[in-house]
Amino acid sequence: MLNLDNANDGSDADEFQTPPTLPQPRPQPGEESAQVLAEQATRPNVSIQPPYSAPLAPYDMELVKRAGLQGKLLAKESIWGGAIKLDDRGAEATTRFVDLERGGEAGKARKSSTESLSLHEKRARFAESGLSSTYQLPDTVGSLTNGKNPTLNQTDPLLPMPEPTESYDERECSCPREYYQRAELNTSLFFADCKRSIDFVLAYRTNPNEATEAENEEKRRIFQENLIQQGLEVELSEKDQIYFVKIHAPLEVLRRYAEILKLRMPMKESLCNLRVYERSNRLHNAAHYLSKKIPGLSVVDRSSKSVFSSLRSSCQFFLQHIYVDENYFPKRAHRFTAIYSRDKEYLFDIRQDCFFTTAVRSRIVEFILDRQRFPAKRQNDMAFGIERLVAEGVYCAAYPLHDGEITEKGTMRELLYTHWASVKKWYRYQPLDDIKEYFGVKIGLYFAWLGYYTYMLLLASIVGVACFIYSWVSLDNYVPVKDICLRSNSNTTMCPLCDWCEFWNLGETCNYAKITYLIDNPSTIFFAVFMSFWATLFLELWKRYSAEITHRWDLTGFDVHEEHPRPQYLARLEHIEPTRTDYVTNIKEPRVPFWRMKLPATVFSFSVVVLLIALAFVALVAVVVHRMSMLAALKVDGSGMTTSKAIVIAAASAAFVNLCLLYILNYLYNHLAEYLTELEMWRTQTQFDDSLTLKIYLLQFVNYYASIFYIAFFKGKFVGHPGEYITVFKYRQEECSSGGCLTELCIQLAIIMIGKQAFNTILEVYLPMFWRKVQAIQVGLSRLFGNSVKPDKAKDERWMRDFKLLDWGARSLFPEYLEMVLQYGFVTIFVAAFPLAPFFALLNNILEMRLDAKKLLTHHKRPVSQRVRDIGVWYRILDCIGKLSVITNGFIIAFTSDMIPRLVYRSLKSPDGSLNGYLDFTLSEFRISDSSKLRSLAGDFSNITTCKYTDYREPPTSPNKYHLTSTFYIILACRLGFVVVFENSN
Repeated sequence: MLNLDNANDGSDADEFQTPPTLPQPRPQPGEESAQVLAEQATRPNVSIQPPYSAPLAPYDMELVKRAGLQGKLLAKESIWGGAIKLDDRGAEATTRFVDLERGGEAGKARKSSTESLSLHEKRARFAESGLSSTYQLPDTVGSLTNGKNPTLNQTDPLLPMPEPTESYDERECSCPREYYQRAELNTSLFFADCKRSIDFVLAYRTNPNEATEAENEEKRRIFQENLIQQGLEVELSEKDQIYFVKIHAPLEVLRRYAEILKLRMPMKESLCNLRVYERSNRLHNAAHYLSKKIPGLSVVDRSSKSVFSSLRSSCQFFLQHIYVDENYFPKRAHRFTAIYSRDKEYLFDIRQDCFFTTAVRSRIVEFILDRQRFPAKRQNDMAFGIERLVAEGVYCAAYPLHDGEITEKGTMRELLYTHWASVKKWYRYQPLDDIKEYFGVKIGLYFAWLGYYTYMLLLASIVGVACFIYSWVSLDNYVPVKDICLRSNSNTTMCPLCDWCEFWNLGETCNYAKITYLIDNPSTIFFAVFMSFWATLFLELWKRYSAEITHRWDLTGFDVHEEHPRPQYLARLEHIEPTRTDYVTNIKEPRVPFWRMKLPATVFSFSVVVLLIALAFVALVAVVVHRMSMLAALKVDGSGMTTSKAIVIAAASAAFVNLCLLYILNYLYNHLAEYLTELEMWRTQTQFDDSLTLKIYLLQFVNYYASIFYIAFFKGKFVGHPGEYITVFKYRQEECSSGGCLTELCIQLAIIMIGKQAFNTILEVYLPMFWRKVQAIQVGLSRLFGNSVKPDKAKDERWMRDFKLLDWGARSLFPEYLEMVLQYGFVTIFVAAFPLAPFFALLNNILEMRLDAKKLLTHHKRPVSQRVRDIGVWYRILDCIGKLSVITNGFIIAFTSDMIPRLVYRSLKSPDGSLNGYLDFTLSEFRISDSSKLRSLAGDFSNITTCKYTDYREPPTSPNKYHLTSTFYIILACRLGFVVVFENSN
């Protein structure tokens, strides 16, 4: 609103301000007030002859002054130009002033603000009549909660008489306007009267042969009676032996619970933008005046406008195929919102098309359903809520309705399916505002984050592919690869890699060395540094974009403390006296006893999480044992397989085994984490979801990344040397080949990341289709054994068609977030070992985004709208991953790759600064006769006396044989120095 308190100062304020209305004496309640009310109710519509005596509002005075009508006002002439009736529709006064201000355009642009003058006049007459101080007697005394009037000595409960408000068309307010404004009325979205919309549906089956049927019937009866007591309207229908309880929320229920839930609802349009328009107009006029006065400036202005116009038209030609198609999804105007209050309902545009939308209606009805009790055999604190009834089989399903079929023209579902969920539209931006309106804020924010993450992956993918192309082009010029491949017939014999392995020739790892160079090359450092900056930039830009969405969707004032407590939380504390007062709602609530309930649950939850993490490490040991056994089996069976092939096959096999163990443990983790979080007694749903998210992600992090961390930082680092190997449980540790463990790390990453994404994509496409077939088979069997007439599928009602769809639970979005955040970890934490990770992530996300949309629209019941402020704890997890990625990439480059040894060799050992001789620099020599175990493994290599291994140790001829050389410590110091520089540069 305009701040016009000081719009007029000095004498102007005294001259043009209308005299205040004198306070009227308060009539005594009783027969007089009843008579006044009756007279007012029967009073006919009259005309207010100008000028009317009600005081003008401050913004009216401002407009009077700017429009130059002060003289008319002082002369008591009509500033309206004619008589205005009380029941006229249209904000005549405001519209005419805006017409004067904008030259007649405001009346055309502001068709929605058509009730302000009528309401203004009603309130003027209300203020003049003095009835604002009277009290009215309610129809039902028992319906009041505020008791007596403290100023009167009467026992009758009295209520202050409210100000006049607009009258509503009941049909317009009894259902969402998009339902009845269609050309063809979809009757399956309404009750039998085709006026009241179906806001929620409960479905159940009856089976007289079951022993619990009578009990279930009683639960349904009591539960539905409680719903009716809350003001909801129900209607029962039967179809194919399935009963559907259709629920409608009347306007009064919506208003009451919108206030209880503190929903932010759109306010009426105001004249707040008049001054903005005026100021912008003044600036434009000033710039135009300067361009005329300064010589040559007008020419520059015209030429620059021409250039910018041509550039804009060229860009718009290409961008119109990328941006949201406004022919199908018109741009929504931003509306100011505020927390709804029935006392201030005159501030809200309750007649606006999207005031009580289908999403808001379903959310209010679900809030009521979650808190209604039903009878139980014995005293049970948890005998309430539709979720419990569905779990016990009393009801089959509870869901809101889609607004039509995906082929029904004119419905939002059809528009979203055709122009958003289609894979053919992968290049277009998402219609986020329409997604939010249809599915709610929570799902809208998920798709906003997923789209922005995919958009940012485009840059990372281009750089990653460019680095890979560089490594491929420069492969033929890499000297160590040439040395390995040209020594295929030489006598460079390598020591065995395990206790059961044989000696092998270095030339056998030619292909393995080529793969290693594609990952371990000079571009790796650049890409790792780039991805560290990219991760930071992504989070910062997302915060900015998220703030824009938060402002556009009016989430800035949302406070988690405004959330109502979870019904499960209140049920478990039902027998505890309220000991705390919520500072937002000012309502007393029970506090969880710390020593008796909170502490034991937290300790138990922590202990189980630690046990599950230990179980993940046991799975890691099993994978390591499998890899060692596979490598030994491939070398011992005498098939003549080369060492490089055996290493690759063993690594790939272990990665697949690890992937299978991941899915088995994931199933266990999800169920245990939800049970543990329920024990912790979190007050709100947001707190519950955040705690559950942290638990599951921690367990999944260990589950997915443990084997990768092992290969990256531990495998081959503490093995000892031939003759004195370090053993664990009398077993020798795994050892890397001559090229290091980076290739193994890349194989592990590629199989887990790509394999997981491919498997999840297949599940997302075919699993919903499978369960929908199962649901359809169940319905068909009920028709067959119920002796019902075979129905026409084309005439199935909306609630029947939606019943066949899959349920969308309150936490169904959690796996989607988890999958993307785990992928973000693969893209950032280990990107130095797999430069193509962003590219594969980009391809997956383009498909994932459209498949998720299609799954929501075609395979699932419509989700109930949920309001959140942001993506929640996921942002903190992403931030921690970004910080961790800087550390891990620095250590991978320093300790896992050969980047630092190559730099040391070029700087200190190479005579010409090249890598000639680098291969021999990285190998040490061992005398076979110094180890009895190696003598027994010689076999076909009985003529050799020494073997090579990858390390920096003294030769057998040295007085300090097999001790670490000074070169090892120089390289170690350089590695640590690189880590420090790398961490501080990011």
